Amino acid sequence: MRNKNLKENLFKRALVLPFRGIIKKISPVTYVKLQYKYITHHKLNLKNPKRYTEKLQHLRLYEYPNNDLVSKCASRVGVREYIKGLGLDEYLIPCLGIYDNFDDINFAELPNQFVMKCSHACAFNMIVKDKSTLDINEARKKFDKWLKTNYGKKTIELHYAKIKPQIIIEKYIGGLELPLEYKIHVFNGKAKNLYVVSGRGKDIRYNNYYIDWTPFDGSQFNGWKKTDYPLNKPENFDEMIKLAETLAKPFPFVRVDLYNIDGKIYFGEMTFTPAKGTLILDDDSADFKMGEWLKI
Repeated sequence: MRNKNLKENLFKRALVLPFRGIIKKISPVTYVKLQYKYITHHKLNLKNPKRYTEKLQHLRLYEYPNNDLVSKCASRVGVREYIKGLGLDEYLIPCLGIYDNFDDINFAELPNQFVMKCSHACAFNMIVKDKSTLDINEARKKFDKWLKTNYGKKTIELHYAKIKPQIIIEKYIGGLELPLEYKIHVFNGKAKNLYVVSGRGKDIRYNNYYIDWTPFDGSQFNGWKKTDYPLNKPENFDEMIKLAETLAKPFPFVRVDLYNIDGKIYFGEMTFTPAKGTLILDDDSADFKMGEWLKI
């Protein structure tokens, strides 16, 4: 059953919108408290957080902005160095180039399919399945704007603010459809749950599981639906868990995103404050259950 708190007060949103930038500058903590209350409908307790989403806010405000390794691993470029340093290069998606400016890219040298991402933000990316259809001018406008955006300050996820804005281009590892994404949540070094994203770009679905692959429907969030059919656990799922836990070992919490293409595991990214920690779980008790897993 969808959480009743999903209903948004559009009138209140319109009233607050003009003042968001001012509040962010004056007091980021106040802004986060108001944002959390507005989205989740819960008062944020930062002094004695119990909920998973509350503890994410604590990490977002007080711990992760001061942790240089978090910033490095939140970077699409820096995390590759981190993974190479652990001797886990085999899990990296092949890199086709890293650029400070869009105009430095020689598209003639790129294959027909590739993925372009900004290093310093979430969702600043472009999937190119057919280079002949790519509008270079439109792509330039987007990436020029994205590179100038201080994503960390914009979202009050200040661990992103330390990252050098760059464009990284990686090999496209999907087929006709985008591959399944396995988003593994690791709490104090131990993988506890995950969700699998399918149908991206068409009919997106999120299937939530405990780490033993039994359904964890209560952790379904923000009104997303799961598939109408069961998903099969990958045969090498234990290897995926081991990789996620190895990468997450230094951190209180991180979500490790992986792909599994015909049994070959690829690393996607590490996300330290999913959805800025403002998740609305279908079962409110799941917020407390996950909160118990996270020691801060």
